[in-house]
Amino acid sequence: MKPNYKLLAACIALPLLVGGLSALISGGGMSEYQELRQPPLSPPGWLFPVVWSVLYALMGAASYLVLRAGAPREERAGALRLYLAQLSVNFLWPPLFFLWGLFLVSLLWLMLLWGLVLAATLRFAHISPAAGKLLVPYLLWTTFAVYLNFGVYLLN
Repeated sequence: MKPNYKLLAACIALPLLVGGLSALISGGGMSEYQELRQPPLSPPGWLFPVVWSVLYALMGAASYLVLRAGAPREERAGALRLYLAQLSVNFLWPPLFFLWGLFLVSLLWLMLLWGLVLAATLRFAHISPAAGKLLVPYLLWTTFAVYLNFGVYLLN
């Protein structure tokens, strides 16, 4: 099948736009974050937007592979609905944590996100092994984010 570069660009742009809008809404949360007591292994603040940008691009590429896969339409549609659900949950976490400082609520929200990312990863992998592999770094980073959020909750 011939690559559809416009569709690929749109698939990558969607999560980047969602993440960018969420960051914009959350304002300058990273400066306040740096002032909080941090758990061990906390990365510097500048690393977060870099990592998230890469993860959003990988998510978009994974969704493109699922869209273009030869799996039945209903199966692809179900996987993409799950993907959009996790993207929606992802959108709300930064305001919960950075804007409103709801560390326990954001931790519970992040655990919901982790479950959705795991489910999306498994569904994507079933349809396109490459798409599933592209979501693994996101699952790992979300796992690390749960640890960081839990640490911030306990220490602050």
